[in-house]
Amino acid sequence: MNCSNLQILELGSNNLVGNILSIPPTVHWLNLRDNNFGGKLPSPTNSSSLISLDLSNNYFVGSLHNLVCSDGVKKTKYLSLGYNQLSGIIPECWEKWSSLVLLWLSGNYLSGEIPRTLGSIPLLQFLAISRNKISGGLPSSLLNLSYLKVLDLGRNNLAGIIPPWIGIKLTMLKILNLRSNNFYGNAPDQLCYLSQVQVLDLADNNLSGNIPRCFNNFSVLSGKETNLEVQLLFYLDDHSFLVGDELVMKGKEATYRSFLGLVMLLDLSSNKFSGQIPSELTTLHKLKSLNLSRNQLTGEIPNKIGDMKSLESLDLSVNNLSGELPMSLSGLNFLSSFNVSYNNLTGRIPTGTQIQSFNESGFIGNKLCGAPLTNDCVHGDKLDTTSDQKEDGGSHKVDWGLIISIALGFIIGFWGIVVSLMLNRSWRITYFRLLLKLIKV
Repeated sequence: MNCSNLQILELGSNNLVGNILSIPPTVHWLNLRDNNFGGKLPSPTNSSSLISLDLSNNYFVGSLHNLVCSDGVKKTKYLSLGYNQLSGIIPECWEKWSSLVLLWLSGNYLSGEIPRTLGSIPLLQFLAISRNKISGGLPSSLLNLSYLKVLDLGRNNLAGIIPPWIGIKLTMLKILNLRSNNFYGNAPDQLCYLSQVQVLDLADNNLSGNIPRCFNNFSVLSGKETNLEVQLLFYLDDHSFLVGDELVMKGKEATYRSFLGLVMLLDLSSNKFSGQIPSELTTLHKLKSLNLSRNQLTGEIPNKIGDMKSLESLDLSVNNLSGELPMSLSGLNFLSSFNVSYNNLTGRIPTGTQIQSFNESGFIGNKLCGAPLTNDCVHGDKLDTTSDQKEDGGSHKVDWGLIISIALGFIIGFWGIVVSLMLNRSWRITYFRLLLKLIKV
């Protein structure tokens, strides 16, 4: 507090402890992340020129009110309070943060609803409030955040429908994460307007209806747009901030930071989606992770699924899918995680591919045969032959009608002659005379 010219204070990633009582009014950049600081949050003075405040990954407790509702935050562009022990509601004071670009509140114990005044931050690009206890629906005021690139509200208690305005108004979104909430109803077709989206995670909700066919409008995931950033950076004055997000890929949750800009993910798992898998999904040639597991999907796996050449993870398990595994799966050279277990699939597993290297647990609960399963396809081939006969119109089936007709003809003809000989004496004498002549000959 006595350093009258101090503007930048970087003490992140140490083992510092104690309370932070106040923020020096001259400081523009304050980084205390990844330490062991605790107590209540400090608040800037009214004359503060604070641009960036990062207190994430510490042990701060209590309410956001004193900080969020202070008058010294008009110049602040970066606020990171993630992974502390903050609690209470998120206050309705965000109109004071007119310059804010990034807001990270994930990993706390915050409750209540999403404040409507968050929609009054015109330049906001990154909003993450995941892993809290937030309830209610998505306030319509958020549609004003037209510059938003990342919206992460996963792992809360949010409910209601997914509002169509997300696709209509937030067209710059690259990451939309609504995972593990209580959203219900259909996935609105308006989500297809998110042409820039790279991560769409709607997993573990109560969504129903068909999967929108228009998802092929995602120009980044389909490869129509190739100007991608390896790192998702946000630039503030002379500094840049590398942001990350927690995503589930290949059955494991991890934080993606350095390569977040290259993650291509579509996760609709653990919902109540029904109907067939839209063939239009196979045009998403840059998609790396597709998870449609634990739904109520029916029909066959699209034959052109092998066109998704970038797929590294494919999970279609625990549905009601039928038919055979498409041979085009042999074209997925980058596939390292594969699961189609617990469906109604039949036939031989495509051979000559890396699919044989996967664990058999990814195939159980079906009527499949061949490697990597231990059962061979001898019986499966017989089933296939029967299937082929059905497709050929039954030309190789046993004609039981013909056999029965022949048998009846024989019986009627035989007994017709015998009965006639027994009833007519002249016929009987003539028959035996003819029989004697044939014997003599």
